[in-house]
Amino acid sequence: MAKTSSAYACTECGWQAAKWVGRCGECQQWGTVELRGAAKASLARTTKATAPEAGREARPITELSGASVKHRQTGITELDRVLGGGIVPGAAILFSGEPGVGKSTLLLDVASRIARHGARVLYVSGEESTGQIRMRAERTDALVDTLYLAAETDLSSVLGHIEMVDPGLIIIDSVQTLASDQVEGIAGGPSQVREVAAALIRVAKDRGTPVILVGHVTKDGSVAGPRLLEHLVDVVCHFEGDRNTALRFLRTLKNRFGPTDEVGCFEMTGGGIAEVSDPSGLFLSRGTVPVSGTCATIAMEGRRALPVEIQALVASSATPNPRRVTSGVDPSRVAMILAVLERRARVRLHDQDVYVSTVGGVKLTEPAADLAIALAVISAVADTPLALEFAAFGEISLAGEIRAVTSGPQRLAEAERLGYTRIVDSRAETLAEARRVAIE
Repeated sequence: MAKTSSAYACTECGWQAAKWVGRCGECQQWGTVELRGAAKASLARTTKATAPEAGREARPITELSGASVKHRQTGITELDRVLGGGIVPGAAILFSGEPGVGKSTLLLDVASRIARHGARVLYVSGEESTGQIRMRAERTDALVDTLYLAAETDLSSVLGHIEMVDPGLIIIDSVQTLASDQVEGIAGGPSQVREVAAALIRVAKDRGTPVILVGHVTKDGSVAGPRLLEHLVDVVCHFEGDRNTALRFLRTLKNRFGPTDEVGCFEMTGGGIAEVSDPSGLFLSRGTVPVSGTCATIAMEGRRALPVEIQALVASSATPNPRRVTSGVDPSRVAMILAVLERRARVRLHDQDVYVSTVGGVKLTEPAADLAIALAVISAVADTPLALEFAAFGEISLAGEIRAVTSGPQRLAEAERLGYTRIVDSRAETLAEARRVAIE
């Protein structure tokens, strides 16, 4: 008997099933299992080869010109840094971030700056009315005659607006709110998102007009919708920040026209989003008198070196299980550092409550902050403050050794530029040596 083929397949990972299910059994994505029609396979077998158009024939790579892609600056230095110099004509940019982080405010600022240089900008919103956007534009000083607003959720109507306005930049907020009457499914579904994104990207490529698509995020912070959306676009940017703080970071997860390790710093103000060109003082305390339990480190955010102050507080515990509370640092990493201090540096912590936090709400995940955390705890236990011009960075191993970290020379140069004259890094070799240098 011939083996029956699977009639359904996942559009994300290719997982196959004999019947329809709502969730893929391989990648665990919802709504991605679709019927594989037999007509598609027969169409692929009957497709005939056609000659390419004149001027589009395949040529040796050595005969092609290597002209660089020209970027158009947006007027926001931090955004241009992340995009690799600006927006490329015909580029498709996916802009994601949690609700309320400031995506719409930043993009409205970008639209107004480009419109002030004479270009027409079309801002299409499927979540807000034009009146709401107008109120935000008044607050952020983004009222420009060449900035066009439209509130639409139908793809064909959006394409009609593009033909009528003939913009130099298109902003869609957001791609999950648009729907096409040519595709089944509700707005925001995998099939609708694919069709809407593909149509808008096709318009961008044909007209040479850059398009920025705002995308929703899931609970774990990733871009919502099918992963095909990230493959279709040229640039994927993620706007992140804690709602309890005004600081925002813009990162690139994918960039066909520039680097992916640049980070842009912004600050949420009453007048909108303001760029922070030199964030060196955002994560340091304002005190001029040394306090025990504090130590400065140099963290890397993309290619940017930032000084961050780590604070530690150690107090006697009244419970059999002392508390270990952290904020802004990895709790598992802190637990390991405390164990190394107890075993290798003879620091008594098994009956002490330990609290470790960063200043300014920044989150440190790299191991380069290990040494600063350890020295801050040592300073808190000894109740001896470190000098204001003291900084430390390095990874601590389970053997109590201090290992070198990435971008060491850049961290050292930034520390010296900021006035840190006493710096401890992997040159100290061991935790005991670092402790001796820090507390003399």
